[in-house]
Amino acid sequence: MKKLFITYLLIFAYTHTSAQKKTDTKKVNDTIKTEVVNVVSSFVATIEDAFKIKKNPTIQFYKNTKKKKLNYTIFSAPVASTFKPVSGVVKGISVGKKERIYNNYIAAGFGNNTTPFAELFLHYSTKFDNEFSLLAKYISSESNIKNTPLSSNYSKFKAGVSFQKEAHYFDWKISLHSAQEKYNWYGLPAIIFNTNTLQNIQEEQTYNLFGSEGKLTFKDSYINTVSATVSLFSDAKESRELHIKFHPKFHFPMYFLHPNLNDLEIDAKIEFLSGKFKKSYTDFIPVKYNFITASSNPIYRFKLWNFDLKTGLKLFFSADTKNSINDFFIYPDVEISYPIIKKYITAFVKASGDLHTNTYQKFVDTNPFVSPTLHITQTNEKYHFSGGFSGKITNNINFNIIGSYKNEEDKPLFIRNNSKSDGTFSSISGIDLEGYEFGNSFNVFYDDIKTFSLFAETEINITQKITVGINAQYNLFTVKKQAYAWNLPEIQGTIFGDYKNEKWYINSTIFIIGDRKDLLYNSTYPSITNGTQLLKSYIDANINGGYNFNDKFSTFIQLNNVLNTDYQRFANFNSQGFQVLIGGTWKFDF
Repeated sequence: MKKLFITYLLIFAYTHTSAQKKTDTKKVNDTIKTEVVNVVSSFVATIEDAFKIKKNPTIQFYKNTKKKKLNYTIFSAPVASTFKPVSGVVKGISVGKKERIYNNYIAAGFGNNTTPFAELFLHYSTKFDNEFSLLAKYISSESNIKNTPLSSNYSKFKAGVSFQKEAHYFDWKISLHSAQEKYNWYGLPAIIFNTNTLQNIQEEQTYNLFGSEGKLTFKDSYINTVSATVSLFSDAKESRELHIKFHPKFHFPMYFLHPNLNDLEIDAKIEFLSGKFKKSYTDFIPVKYNFITASSNPIYRFKLWNFDLKTGLKLFFSADTKNSINDFFIYPDVEISYPIIKKYITAFVKASGDLHTNTYQKFVDTNPFVSPTLHITQTNEKYHFSGGFSGKITNNINFNIIGSYKNEEDKPLFIRNNSKSDGTFSSISGIDLEGYEFGNSFNVFYDDIKTFSLFAETEINITQKITVGINAQYNLFTVKKQAYAWNLPEIQGTIFGDYKNEKWYINSTIFIIGDRKDLLYNSTYPSITNGTQLLKSYIDANINGGYNFNDKFSTFIQLNNVLNTDYQRFANFNSQGFQVLIGGTWKFDF
């Protein structure tokens, strides 16, 4: 408002000064002349103007329909069939009659494999723009997977509270969260373990997470948002990891250079990562890592003819303080899109790169069966080129086709650890082996990998109540050091469908994962490798549904691994078979 007021003041002063100039007082004869009057007036928007909606808005399909990273909600880890993807392109389904929305709910259920489930969400707001929320969720499975001599149960619990407030110049939010997950290294290799050895294996692992986050959202300021997060991740084997991120976003007006220039955006980050493992897999020397990373990403967006352009750079400074190594990286950040057929098909190309900070927590989220002996470093995505088409064939059929090629330095790969026992002993030189040292855990190896990918997806809104879709991706990996891109599938895809009316809802998801490979060893650790282990492709079908008795109470059923497929997510880690979870949800207000 201050900048707008100063602009109006300057215009008024200039107009007033011009009006004071003396006119020619020389008397002339009265005659009738034809004059051209130029009226200059600036448009001053009113409240009514702000609510006028264009009938035909311009839609950039690439920005709205491009494939987003899949987010997973885990109902029954460590089984892949319990993962429910949320695709970035799936749209909400109109259900006709609008249901009443409640601020709070509680859900509970129980399933086979002795699987209790409970979830609670509470939300409270005041008339002074204060909001408070609380979330707690728990799920576990107490039954073991068939043909696994070690315990394969698991449990997951997470809780969080948040408070946010709207102020005059900015809004602010602060949250606290914690989580605890328990898994077991139950995936023993093809070695005959005697009863005494099996009884001495301590296969349970526990992960703990404590974190906090604060965020400021400014109004009428050069600073858009400022966020800061602090997380402490640990496990039952004395591993510790501290991760701190500070993330401000700015925008600076450029109209003082030219009135047609857009704002300059700057996305900045500062990261601090520090961690320690009690020992490595090869010896008893502790493994430590420390990284400080600062980055700046200036972006300028503009339109040229019918092209939408984004130009920018990614600047990184990384300091590996443990090894006294400093690096500076520069990546392009360019994106161009063009509507080939307006409102229907948009073509796009993109060139970028990035520096990824790997963490123990991220590795555990991807593979909870890793050993607490990892080497942590950063991944340098040297370049990433992509292009394709997105849009719609009709108003009911959307599509997205992307081809990409990227070059990554030090890309992490999961490889199964070699067993330190031949099955007849559980200690060496009087020192008991850890529960992950029997060939039943994974380590992380890094390689320079070039990846060519083709991705395609489509979504069809058959009716307002029925939506179906499919996506597929093909990856071609070129590795430099390793023999294969271990545990990475070349082919993967998803088929999904949704139906919902006023009372019933049902959705189904079918995962298709191609073959993967892992290492085999010649003998116990240390030893040379002895070929590869093929992890066969699999299809995992899941169906979820429910019935709404009224706006307050509903029931649900979740059917996972409907085909009862016996497959391995990772080498020697068999999945649970058919799973069913039945429960109900009650929504309420205080």
